[in-house]
Amino acid sequence: MKALAFVNTSETSAVTEFILLGFPGCQEMQIFLFSLFLGVYIFTIMGNGTIACAVKWDQRLHTPMYILLGNFAFLEIWYITTSVPGMLVNFLSETKTISFVACFLQFYFFTSLGTTEVYFLCIMAYDRYLAICHPLHYPTVMTPRLCYFLMSLCWVFGFLSYSVSTVQLSQLPFCGPNVINHFMCDMDPLTALSCAPAPITEIIFYTLSSLIIILTLLYILGSYTLLLIAVLKVPSAASRTKAFSTCGSHLTVVCLFFGALLAMYASPTSDNPAAFQKIMTLFYSVVTPFLNPLVYSLRNKDMKAALKKLLRIE
Repeated sequence: MKALAFVNTSETSAVTEFILLGFPGCQEMQIFLFSLFLGVYIFTIMGNGTIACAVKWDQRLHTPMYILLGNFAFLEIWYITTSVPGMLVNFLSETKTISFVACFLQFYFFTSLGTTEVYFLCIMAYDRYLAICHPLHYPTVMTPRLCYFLMSLCWVFGFLSYSVSTVQLSQLPFCGPNVINHFMCDMDPLTALSCAPAPITEIIFYTLSSLIIILTLLYILGSYTLLLIAVLKVPSAASRTKAFSTCGSHLTVVCLFFGALLAMYASPTSDNPAAFQKIMTLFYSVVTPFLNPLVYSLRNKDMKAALKKLLRIE
């Protein structure tokens, strides 16, 4: 795929950098937020990184379910890295600037990795549906080869989905002002700064976002509904409790992630307060990667055993 051109060629564009206001507050508050998000970032990187390594090095975890978990953890590391490091720099910076090119690169990678995560959640729901609803056919259907193929499709389609919208957005004229009331470059604050209306760009972006979010959410909820129906037919109370616990945890993260996405991207949110947009973005860009090690992996006995072996904990 050719490299995306994030250079605004319009003669009317005078903006070469943007100012990210981030989270307002005094210096003490900025230092507190810096410490808080630094801790969250370190835990997220260490937790997801440990899970990815455990899946890679433990032969017992070379099954589709754990391969998906390991790659999902790897994805979460890159996803949170698109926003938090820049946020941390801004907490300690006086200028809080980001270059024009860096801003649109951040927007592209943030939306692409977020979309990839949505597709990954669909595959994980499909994997659990097959394992519980069709256990006899599961080994022959969900083979490692199919698993890697589906994961490859997630990455490819994730990075293709918003390539056109990103190029269109970067070609808009930005004459000033250049102040973004957000902690990162996102669709609404960027279109608000354009000195020319861009209805087609916004329609394409929000239509695509709505289709991706709503269709994938319906698929995931449908899969888990069928899964829960199958669980209710299991005669063992202990097995039902275990399955409900696992599904409940997964659905909690799915609802948190998709709830924030729906609020932000299923429809234009330029009329919403900036604080609302920041909080919603935090939920799906920081909170869900932070929760991933706790919800998806660390509660699993096989994963715990692999982590203890990797960390040499007796």
